Amino acid sequence: MKMIQQEVTFHEVSTEEQGQRVDNFLMTKLKGVPKSLVYRIVRKGEVRANKKRIKPDYKLKAGDVIRIPPVKLSERPDLPSAKLEQVQALEAAIIFEDDALMVVNKPAGMAVHGGSGLKFGLIEALRALRPNDKHLELVHRLDRDTSGLLMIAKKRSVLKALHEQLREKTINKQYLALVRGQWQKSCRNVEAPLQKNTLQSGERMVRVDAEGKPSHTRFRINQRYQQATLIEASPVTGRTHQIRVHTLHAGHPIAGDPKYGDSEFDQLMQQCGLKRLFLHAWQLTFTHPKTEQSMHLEAPLEESLKQVLQRLTAI
Repeated sequence: MKMIQQEVTFHEVSTEEQGQRVDNFLMTKLKGVPKSLVYRIVRKGEVRANKKRIKPDYKLKAGDVIRIPPVKLSERPDLPSAKLEQVQALEAAIIFEDDALMVVNKPAGMAVHGGSGLKFGLIEALRALRPNDKHLELVHRLDRDTSGLLMIAKKRSVLKALHEQLREKTINKQYLALVRGQWQKSCRNVEAPLQKNTLQSGERMVRVDAEGKPSHTRFRINQRYQQATLIEASPVTGRTHQIRVHTLHAGHPIAGDPKYGDSEFDQLMQQCGLKRLFLHAWQLTFTHPKTEQSMHLEAPLEESLKQVLQRLTAI
């Protein structure tokens, strides 16, 4: 990635930006700059508010003039062409959109953002589709192999408000997952702490561990089949791979899961036409930060997953 030398800049804080800490503001402004460097330039007094030295926890006020010193930062990667088929296809995947936010039915196989060898992800594709929306940011994430509803904020104030709802656990996300075997009717909650591990290969794996972070998923049975169960999962906390590891912990791995699945079960599901992880974020309920209306959105299962279920019914 090319490095460019930035000049000294002076930034006037808008009402959209007020209230946030200056260190968080700088990390957004100076994409690609290590956190340690951000703290160093603040500590040395190179970052100033209205010509005065400030601390990293200084809260921005509307009208503040922030001096940002010259630093080396990574050039932002070019956005993909809006004419690319993969990018254009996202237009039809937008379930809801207004001037505050959009909700997209993310396709399976698409990462939420670029990096790790990927030229672009969903957020870069949406920025290419909506060049006039300068502040598109992911509100939350979905695994690359998971499909379904994903929120994108168009303004910092909206991002902040939705993050607050996530913290308060007032956003309800419902997933559909096809799991191995007969899910126990009595298993309505899995509360098992999760620990993230990075393997030598760089691959991220998550496991249940007493030292991990508290994690809670609610479950209910949607439909039973001879050798599998379609379940609804609602994560109360939002840990990496949470639903996938909690179903495995309950003894019922998700169909088509390359990390936490069961190869014998997956082969059977492949015979039924399954070519991907059977995990889909199908319902989303939240309060619109601007209108304060209660929003309930749905994204039905894609046709290929419906066909898998039809074939299971015939077994």
